[in-house]
Amino acid sequence: MKLNLLSASILISAVTAATTLPLDSHAAEDENNNSVLQPVSAFADIEDQEARSTAMFKEMGKVIQHPRCMNCHPVDNHPRQGMEMKLHQPPVSRGPANLGMAGMECNTCHSNENIEVVGQTEDIKSIPGNPVWHLAPVEMAWVGKSLGEICKQIKDKKRNGGKTMDELIHHMAEDELVGWGWNPGKGREPVPGTQKAFGQLFKAWVDNGAHCPAS
Repeated sequence: MKLNLLSASILISAVTAATTLPLDSHAAEDENNNSVLQPVSAFADIEDQEARSTAMFKEMGKVIQHPRCMNCHPVDNHPRQGMEMKLHQPPVSRGPANLGMAGMECNTCHSNENIEVVGQTEDIKSIPGNPVWHLAPVEMAWVGKSLGEICKQIKDKKRNGGKTMDELIHHMAEDELVGWGWNPGKGREPVPGTQKAFGQLFKAWVDNGAHCPAS
């Protein structure tokens, strides 16, 4: 699928909020230990299984609640952009298949891969892309919910895309659109850790009872 260059203005506005982050944000995250994803072994000393499982999910929250992931899980029909999670510009809607409306589908601006932008503005470094770029179904909405609420939602087949736990493990560890969060293109902050480490944490969480934080 090739990028449809309707106009330079559409391409620029499509990524204005999504492409940059404050210059000092990495340092701030390091201070809060949010840019590091702890491995499964870091929780081995927690003897109580429920507490261990809950701690693992809280660690996964660094990825799950990162704007890179949340932006595609809106509670309404409109994706968000950037670390501030602003409404997508130009205005777009999810459409009947989560791929956008006719005439303004996601692939109007989003190609099979991230496209680096040269000679535009300091705010625009690349246009995000993936072969299956789309919004998460509305029943999988996460924006505005606590980590505990998202956890319960992930376990509910009526609100997780009908996935079993085994399918969720595969989804988190192998799905290429999930993996985009760790490879979001130039000018965009990736989620912490690696997809492999996240998948291992998710499996360990399931193996330890899939317990959810209280909030």
